[in-house]
Amino acid sequence: MAKDTKVRILNAAETLFAEQGYAQTSMRTITARADVNLASVNYHFGSKKNLIQAVLKRYFDLLMPQVDEALLTVQPRLGAQGVEAVLAALVPPMMTLSQFRSNGTEIFVQLLGRGYNETQGHLRRFIMNGYGETVGNLVAAIRACLPQIPDQQIFWRLHFAIGSFVFSMASSKALKEIAAADYHQQVEIADVINNLVPFVAQGIAGSPVAPD
Repeated sequence: MAKDTKVRILNAAETLFAEQGYAQTSMRTITARADVNLASVNYHFGSKKNLIQAVLKRYFDLLMPQVDEALLTVQPRLGAQGVEAVLAALVPPMMTLSQFRSNGTEIFVQLLGRGYNETQGHLRRFIMNGYGETVGNLVAAIRACLPQIPDQQIFWRLHFAIGSFVFSMASSKALKEIAAADYHQQVEIADVINNLVPFVAQGIAGSPVAPD
């Protein structure tokens, strides 16, 4: 019974956080959606911050081990082709999230985007404390493709790449509707990601920016 209550809270919070954002979603709204009282939320999670992290943990625990395995399969290559290979290796792990939850891939990226836009600093600490090794492996794989690009520039490029990814995934429904109406294409979320990967790879791998 307690486990069912905890799952109901997580599912309700996940949906509301993705739709409304973390700051805009009140604990009262979550308890109403989950049909529980506030004492149950406090018992299982202690605080809204802990609840936010628990919602994301379900996805990260599934995703990150697969990312580690996928990175081991990437053949080292320099330049945009190498970066594209690294990013393409992340697509199958991302798609498995929809096996965990209906539309899980989109929901996960929306949740990340909410944290990205709302400056939820505790989420960065949570990710780096729990999954920092995997994040480091991913950044190292991209750096290995671009030895001529200074670390500071790679930081900015990855920042912009994440922004492109979050925006594209957050607007994936509109993109699918436009593709169907204007180009008669039936597009799934995997198609959106696969179209995004080469674009982002070229941006990350561009020529070094000359210092002022």
